[in-house]
This record gives sequence, C-alpha cells and structure tokens, in this order.
Amino acid sequence: MSTAQVLPALASKSYWESHKEWLLWIPVRIVAIILVSLIIRAVFKRVIDRAVHPVRGGVPRILKPFKERLEGSSFLESAGLLSERRAQRADTLGSVLKSAVSATLFVIAFLLVLSELRIDLAPFIAGTSIVGVALGFGAQNIVKDFLAGMFMLMEDQYGVGDVIDFEKASGTVEAVGLRSTRLRDVNGTVWYVRNGEVVRVGNKSQGFAQVVLDIPIDAWADVDAASTAMREVAQAMAASDDWSGVFLSEPDVQGVEAMTREETVIRLVAKVRPLEQWRTARELRRRIRDRLEHLNIDAHVPPTPPEAPPTDEDAEQPPPAAD
Repeated sequence: MSTAQVLPALASKSYWESHKEWLLWIPVRIVAIILVSLIIRAVFKRVIDRAVHPVRGGVPRILKPFKERLEGSSFLESAGLLSERRAQRADTLGSVLKSAVSATLFVIAFLLVLSELRIDLAPFIAGTSIVGVALGFGAQNIVKDFLAGMFMLMEDQYGVGDVIDFEKASGTVEAVGLRSTRLRDVNGTVWYVRNGEVVRVGNKSQGFAQVVLDIPIDAWADVDAASTAMREVAQAMAASDDWSGVFLSEPDVQGVEAMTREETVIRLVAKVRPLEQWRTARELRRRIRDRLEHLNIDAHVPPTPPEAPPTDEDAEQPPPAAD
C-alpha cells in the first residue's frame, strides 16, 4: 500500500473509532499518571524540606515526634554542637523520607503505566519478587546497616558531639549517617563504624555523669581526717562560682573502698553535667592532693620498720668465709 493510500486510511473515521483508545486515551492517561506522580513528589519534597529546617532556631518539626536525649547538654550548647547535631539528624531523616516517597511513587506509577498498556502484571511481580529476594540476600549487610541507622536516629541514641564507646572504638562523634558513624578518639584517630555491626554502645554524654575518685593514703594515716578533708575540698569546689553550674548534687565521700598493708583507698563520688567529668576529676585530684599534703597525709610507701637488735645467737655465728 502506498503512502497516498495509507494517509486517507489513517484519516478515516472508522480507523479512529477503532484505534482511538491506543492512539489517544492511553497516551493521555500515561502522561497524566507521570505528571500527577511528579506533582505529588514535588509537594512531598517541599513538605519534607519545610519539616527539616528549624523554625526560628528551634527544634526542626521532623524531630518533634521522636525522643530527644539532650538533657543537661550545656557542653553541646556552649560548643555550638547542639544545632549541628539536630540539623544533621533532621537532614538524614529528611533524606530517607524523600527517597522512600520517590521510590514508592515510582513503583506505583510504573505499575499503573504497565496496566494501561494491558501488560499482565502477575509474571512481572513474581520476577521482581525473585530478584528482590536475591538482592536481599546479597545486600543484607547494607540493609542491616541502614535499618540500624534508622532506629538509632529515631531513638537519638547518640549524635554529633557525644562521647561514645563502641567497645572496639571510642571517641567523640563527628558525623552520623544511615550506614556508618564517624568518631575521633583521644589520639586523633578517625574511626568509621558500620551501624549494623554495633551490638551495644555506651554514651557518656546523656543525662549526667559521675566523677569517681579513689584516693589512696597511707595505711597508718587517719581515715576520718582524710575523709573530712576530701569532703570539705569537694564541697568548697562545688560551691564556687566557676564550678557551681557543673555539679548536679553535693559530692559524697562513700568511705573506705579498699585496704591493704601499704595503703587505704577512700572513694569520693560527685554527679556532674555530661562531658564535664574528666575536667572536674582532674581539678578535684589537684585540690585534694594539696589539702592532704597540707595535713601531712599522703600516699607514700609506709616507712620501713626498724631493724631488730642483734641477739646472742647472732653474735655466736662465725663471720662468712672470704672467697
């Protein structure tokens, strides 16, 4: 059939009546599905962006439904890490929500388009399920890392600025992601820890911290005098202007913690703000040492007992033979 014969056939009324579904309505519906999906995605993205950004420097809206463990976080506030911690947590959750919305809309739109093209979805869904299972087995560690990161962010187990212990690595958190966490230890070494490999984590920055000092003194020293001196030093430090905001309760001398023939160990405990325990402990040790030295109470090795005078039996012993 020549071109001159094809064009009149396409333009004929009967041809359009029999093919208008494929030539007109199906393309229109496919374009409408794609446009509606893009519009919905743009709306959700805008809503998520508004929820991620804080309002007037406060807590981002996206974090309000989740628990936040920032009690007593004066160190984070003074170091400017509180807003950074919240911003990073909100950005990560927002990124997850955007990805979830985009993936969901893409799958729904794709299935609707296939349905419009009269394609049987049963074999496609079955094949996709098999591929999904195979990918799940192959990438189970990645999925494990992402799920662990999601729950960690939702529960606010730790964040930027926290000092945490991962058993094999410990230090200050510098960045938190869905797959891994970056922290720096006291030696400056940067550690990257996969979230799925974390069995337990110790956070030294939440709620409060405790200073536990075991002060050794001579075994023959006056325990009561040493305990009183330690208590007075700690209470005076807690009442001073520079340290009153650090202590959360009155320091307590709990008594003798250990005792040997050489020394007696007295324990002092004080509840302080998180991340202040190390600085407070160093200053307390210095002040307690000065007070104990002023009272002539120290932790030196006990004096050697005097030698016993020689007996008659020792005098009768012959001198050792010369070589």
